[in-house]
Amino acid sequence: MWTLLVVDDDADLRNTVSAALSAESYRVDQAKDGEEAVNRIRANRYDMVLLDVQMPHMSGMEALKEIKHHDPSIIVMMLTAFSNIHDAVEATKQGAFNYLEKPIKAENLVYLVEKAFKAHHMAKNMSLVAPSVTLAGGTEAVSQDSEMKSIFELVDKLARVETAVLIRGESGTGKEWVARALHFNGPRKDNRFVTVNCSAIPESLMESEFFGHEKGAFTGADGRKIGKFQYADGGTLFLDEVGDLKPAIQVKLLRVLQEKRFTPLGSNREIEVQVRVVAATNRDLEDLVRKGEFREDLFYRLNVLPVVLPPLRERKQDVDALVAHFLERYSNQYQKPLHHVDSLARQALHTYEWPGNIRELEHVIERAVVLAPGPELRLEHLPSEVRDPVEADEDGDVDLKVAALQISQTTKGFQLDVQKLDFQANKEAFERQFLISALRTFRGRINQTALHANIPKKTLLRKLEKYGISAKDFS
Repeated sequence: MWTLLVVDDDADLRNTVSAALSAESYRVDQAKDGEEAVNRIRANRYDMVLLDVQMPHMSGMEALKEIKHHDPSIIVMMLTAFSNIHDAVEATKQGAFNYLEKPIKAENLVYLVEKAFKAHHMAKNMSLVAPSVTLAGGTEAVSQDSEMKSIFELVDKLARVETAVLIRGESGTGKEWVARALHFNGPRKDNRFVTVNCSAIPESLMESEFFGHEKGAFTGADGRKIGKFQYADGGTLFLDEVGDLKPAIQVKLLRVLQEKRFTPLGSNREIEVQVRVVAATNRDLEDLVRKGEFREDLFYRLNVLPVVLPPLRERKQDVDALVAHFLERYSNQYQKPLHHVDSLARQALHTYEWPGNIRELEHVIERAVVLAPGPELRLEHLPSEVRDPVEADEDGDVDLKVAALQISQTTKGFQLDVQKLDFQANKEAFERQFLISALRTFRGRINQTALHANIPKKTLLRKLEKYGISAKDFS
């Protein structure tokens, strides 16, 4: 249940707002001024604060700064009279989510509160499947990966500007979530977020899809159609898989980005639009530019502020948080009592390379929740490609205690070269002997060796290449 704090020096307004929100099953507290509000927030946990601009003792602007300093994740909605709208707009620049103009209508109040929580929830989910930071909508970063945290900070800044953004990354890394976070935590959040999958539209219909058409513009055009640019006017247009656009439509797209106007098919009138364009691709656009398949000028127009999302295999330390998130989501959805992942399943989830990234992990956990009777998600509930590195190969199981003993006994014979008392040389000699022992024990199986010898697979492969060791020699 969401907990809200209504702050206003007008007792009647406080009671009216509190009653409207309580009727929607929110838990509501009250404070008569900014000073009391700050004290309450320091003593209790609130999800949202509805804050009057003009109050005695401490103004709404002063209280906003104190609230955001104490807990940036709290959503703040300003309450303002018409004459103070300028202050309320300024407050949104300082971290407030939005503002409500007095007199407050109950239906408008409930709508904006629900919208704010929706944006908050979206940003929280985005923190798991893509970037996160303490965004304007209110969410804290959860990733342990330093590169991701830098991206979180960048997304927070980009949400507040109007420039085009290009989001790059492999399929399933969360590019659309980033686009949605940019929209719902920015100044266009009250307008439409419109998605166009550029790879799913036939070339013959692309221009009509983007710019619309008049009746009779072409065979089959039985009526007038509004294009995506016009539909998204005032909001954000997300061009997913922009690298798949054909050259003919690239020219027209560039013109709209430059001039903010276009002409529908079959029309003589130009339409002016104010749309923020966010594009995404999993393709190498630079390579497409070199091949002449993607316009260089369009590339530079879109690539003003790039966001590059790393694949999941490069941020394995976030797997546990993602698994916990999806486990909670789907155990609630399917009403299954799953709240724990056993050690072997956890090892498998960490070892697997996740070529489908976050999307694949989500589907794996949903499948496991459906299959598992509960209360524990185990190795057998995972698909075979995820289980393989942990399960024994067809040639038999490996006794891990025996394996550890074998490796220990082999490396125990390592002799320090006292004639050449060089740290690096002796370190490399030990590494080589350890790797040979581990490969021999696990019969040359790379995944088994990486898992049980506690070596990241990429590191193991790099070391084998460095020392000229072939895993096939031990199979």
